[in-house]
Amino acid sequence: MSVKNRAGFGGNESSSRNFLPRNFVILLCIGSFCAGMFFTERIWMMPEENDTVNTRSRGEGIRTKQEQKQVFRHESNHVPRESLVKGNSIHSLDKTISKLEEELAAARAAQESIMNGSPVTESLRIADFTSKRKYLMVIGINTAFNSRKRRDSVRATWMPQGDKRKKLEEEKGIVIRFVIGHSSTSGGILDKAIEAEDNKHGDFLRLEHVEGYLELSAKTRTYFSTAVGLWDADFYVKVDDDVHVNPGTLGKILSSHRLKPRVYVGCMKSGPILAKKGVRYQEPEHWKFGGEGNKYFRHATGQLYAISNDLATYIAINKHLLHKYANEDVSLGAWLIGLDVTHVDDKNLCCGTPPDCEWKAQAGNVCGASFDWICSGICRSDERIHEVHQRCGESEDELWKATF
Repeated sequence: MSVKNRAGFGGNESSSRNFLPRNFVILLCIGSFCAGMFFTERIWMMPEENDTVNTRSRGEGIRTKQEQKQVFRHESNHVPRESLVKGNSIHSLDKTISKLEEELAAARAAQESIMNGSPVTESLRIADFTSKRKYLMVIGINTAFNSRKRRDSVRATWMPQGDKRKKLEEEKGIVIRFVIGHSSTSGGILDKAIEAEDNKHGDFLRLEHVEGYLELSAKTRTYFSTAVGLWDADFYVKVDDDVHVNPGTLGKILSSHRLKPRVYVGCMKSGPILAKKGVRYQEPEHWKFGGEGNKYFRHATGQLYAISNDLATYIAINKHLLHKYANEDVSLGAWLIGLDVTHVDDKNLCCGTPPDCEWKAQAGNVCGASFDWICSGICRSDERIHEVHQRCGESEDELWKATF
């Protein structure tokens, strides 16, 4: 009995120990539910973040591909243009290069004019508004300080004055200027006299050059370099102030050679090389041309000659490398003799004074220029050029009706 009682007692004690209160069970269930909800939210939130990252990566990848396509399209757009350039003809490339060289020469000439402080402000003013238009020719009349009477005789005959000169530039594309540098004492009496004359007539082109008879080669070189920088013309003409010129006829002669590259026009000659000291036109460097009795190579006589735009540009670019001989016409011929140049020998540019030029005019073959060979110009030109103009000059109608 005692055993049963202990056993019975023991069984009841174990049951009481294993019993869990109802409230505790409820709290345990609630806690488990909350824990389950918490972990469930964490599990669903992590894929969303990953999806966002993946979406962003895919978007960046798409944009990268689009950008690559755009770059490819942009680069591919240049391919036809380069192919087009490579496919151009040699002639087109030559024209482009020539145009760039002209612009370079013009820029250099304008820059040097500013840096050198040329006394003429008109030249710089001209450069501002003439670079955009094309001219047929620029006629530079070589003159000196003591040639005032010659200049006045030219103004009174074949060189239009005032509004007519401006009209000639605008309608016919013909620019005419007296060309002169400055004296060894810059700003002196001689320079002031030229400035006063220029203020009255406005027909000078002043060069950054010291005047002197033995410096004509340098003056010619500077003239072409300056003129091509100021005016974009087909031809640049140099003429002496004791020569009679018919601008309309000269324009027709030059315009007939407009389509030819590298043209050198004048009355071609090949005179003897004078080695003896003290004689006129003596050549100090005669030994370079061979032995005694040799002649010069063919070149245009110095009274009047013309060169095309590309040759003037060549001189402007290479002026510091071009050698000067004693005679300026020989110097120009030497500068061009080694180039691929077309020499045009036109005897209408070196007619004699009346009766020669008069007979030709009556026959319908008006001369472009007239002078006396014996004087290398018109003898006593300030007195006789009026007669030459009256008998050999073209009429105003011929000049204004001329087409080039």
